[in-house]
Amino acid sequence: MQPQTMTRQDDDEAAGPLRRCIVTGDSLPRESLLRFVVGPDATIVPDIDQRLPGRGLWLRAERGMIEAAASKRAFAKAARSNVTVAPDLADTVTELLRRRCLNHLGLARRAGLVAAGAEKVRAQIATGRTAALFEAADGSPQERQKMAALVPGVPVVDAFSGAELGAALGQIGRAHV
Repeated sequence: MQPQTMTRQDDDEAAGPLRRCIVTGDSLPRESLLRFVVGPDATIVPDIDQRLPGRGLWLRAERGMIEAAASKRAFAKAARSNVTVAPDLADTVTELLRRRCLNHLGLARRAGLVAAGAEKVRAQIATGRTAALFEAADGSPQERQKMAALVPGVPVVDAFSGAELGAALGQIGRAHV
């Protein structure tokens, strides 16, 4: 029996549908992009959960892309109409993504997939089943470096304070998650 070879079309289907960035023109998987829609009042609305009705305007998930799209009028060109872009759109998207990340962290904790606290995190790392390490931005730099050194190749997220991590987990502040 001959091994089945995958074609380019099979690769695209496995990766899911591709969307085009309105600034760069690159076709990328939806997971790499942010979706925006035109609201009823002709304003650009971030659609972080990709559920809002309307034609999606897709941007590479980078802060600079949002700023470039606003300054180059890329939203208006892609929507083929005059639209209003809030001057703080990049900050709004950042905050929405932060909130979404913390919500997902809380859901993962309730599913029993999260270890919090230095000793529990070390024990979890020892199992070899660590997908990401969250370090409190206001934690001790030496302790953060020690913990991160235990998991080379694993993403380390240090965008949240200890109080934010603790609140997401329903606990008092946490430095290591």
